[in-house]
Amino acid sequence: MRTTIVLARHGRTAWHHGNRYTGSTDLPIDEVGVQQALQLREWAVDYAPDALWASPMLRARQTITPTAEALGLTPTLDTRLREVDFGSAEGKMLSELPPSVAKAFQLDPVRDHFPGGEDPVQAADRVREVFDEIGRRHEGQKVLVVAHNTLIRLLVCRVLGLRLNEYRRLLPALGPAALVRFRWQDGTVGLEAYNVPAVRMETLA
Repeated sequence: MRTTIVLARHGRTAWHHGNRYTGSTDLPIDEVGVQQALQLREWAVDYAPDALWASPMLRARQTITPTAEALGLTPTLDTRLREVDFGSAEGKMLSELPPSVAKAFQLDPVRDHFPGGEDPVQAADRVREVFDEIGRRHEGQKVLVVAHNTLIRLLVCRVLGLRLNEYRRLLPALGPAALVRFRWQDGTVGLEAYNVPAVRMETLA
């Protein structure tokens, strides 16, 4: 049976200004992020998912809470959905890092991930694991998952068989509260939509 899994990036935080790496830093969403969470709620009420999952990080929980309250569902919080830890880059823009570190990361963000940070291969492994678990546990249903920018892009590459070190080039953007829709069936995955604002996802149904 077909399972539809929609992943939403969390709403905006203060560090989106200047594109600072947030990673494992547990920031709340800002006033714009609150409005994005409400937009996600309005979309989700019409979409009527059967289950909700989310990263336990504050910005993800704040984003999914209005939807959970509107639908009367309790989100499953799973640490495997947390964002990649960016180590020495946490709280910094790429331009604020040592030039040698920034250049190496831009050339190969997997082999030369930020010092002290999580290996993106391990992050891709853990998110694929929980993604397949969601597919099995909610077979034939619709599931909404709130997670994070880099983690979602790594998942897209992993399930489509794309090189992980190409995630920044192949998937350069995923807006706050934007949606990514997958079809999951017996472990086989198809990508149906990417980086679509919640207010427009209905046009792709």
